[in-house]
Amino acid sequence: MRILQYLSDLIIPFVVLYIVGYGMAAKIPVYDSFIKGAETGLKTVAKLAPTFIGLLVATGVLRASGILELTAGMIGRILPDSLFPSALVPLGVVRLFSSGAASGLLLEIYKQYGTDSLTGLTASLMMCCTETIFYTMSVYFTSVGIKKTRYTLCGALLTTFAGILACAVLARQMV
Repeated sequence: MRILQYLSDLIIPFVVLYIVGYGMAAKIPVYDSFIKGAETGLKTVAKLAPTFIGLLVATGVLRASGILELTAGMIGRILPDSLFPSALVPLGVVRLFSSGAASGLLLEIYKQYGTDSLTGLTASLMMCCTETIFYTMSVYFTSVGIKKTRYTLCGALLTTFAGILACAVLARQMV
């Protein structure tokens, strides 16, 4: 195990030195290329900032308004907890927008239900099998200037719901 620790400590400096050395050998102005890349990266961040702020606000509003708990209650009346735990509805909704906020909800679920419970196991699988659709779409589509998403959102939501259903089935098999 110590050899892996040692190798992992050396790999990043080795990669950086290799890139700089290769650039110098190829007579590429390495520092100027780095500055150009950093400049482009800052422009991209500035272009994406309104989207990030909008997603953060939307996530905060959903959590603070009580809509998530209301939705969970409604779904809890429709589906019995033995099929799909209603406590996971907020996690499923928030995960569409923010991975960080979903991780916070996941910790709350672990505290309340435990990690080895059906709810905790399903929540863990949901975090692995779902994606922050709105975040990902906004970042990628904004960065390349796509205005019409066509079928991307419908397809992404459909696969997310299929993933959540698969998580519920798998978790039930494992418990």
